[in-house]
Amino acid sequence: MQLVIGLGGNRGDVAAAFAGAAAALASELRVLARSGRWRSAPQGPAQDDFTNAALLVETAAHPLALLAFCQRLETAAGRDREHETRWGPRTLDLDLLLAPGLVIESAALALPHPRLTERRFALAPAVEVAPGWLHPRLHRTLAELAAAPAILAQRCERIGPFPPATR
Repeated sequence: MQLVIGLGGNRGDVAAAFAGAAAALASELRVLARSGRWRSAPQGPAQDDFTNAALLVETAAHPLALLAFCQRLETAAGRDREHETRWGPRTLDLDLLLAPGLVIESAALALPHPRLTERRFALAPAVEVAPGWLHPRLHRTLAELAAAPAILAQRCERIGPFPPATR
């Protein structure tokens, strides 16, 4: 199965957190493509801008197992879900965004991500790695969804390539 994973962060060395997460993911599954890095306005409380990116991955793991692995990576990068403010600053956020033709609705995971179509910071990097993928509920491509005027009006700009692997 292929999926798009969204990465975000705005605390600490975000580039290093992205590189570390990509390396850890690559040790467990195939990373097929990396988007560039994007800077976006924060959602939620007043805070620094976020850096965002996306990875296209291939795995035999169930999405719930991949989600659990991603949450362990977030914790290893310093994220503390129990004590953080909702949509507040964080070192690393990993979200399962979309898998072709797959819909999951459970207490632990909603796939496609329920706010993917509302957020340029998630769509823009996802378009770089999977522009033609269809949203399984809306039957529109990621590129079409990202071109909506309300999405294009959101502050989000490409700031460079995905960070290189750390040694």
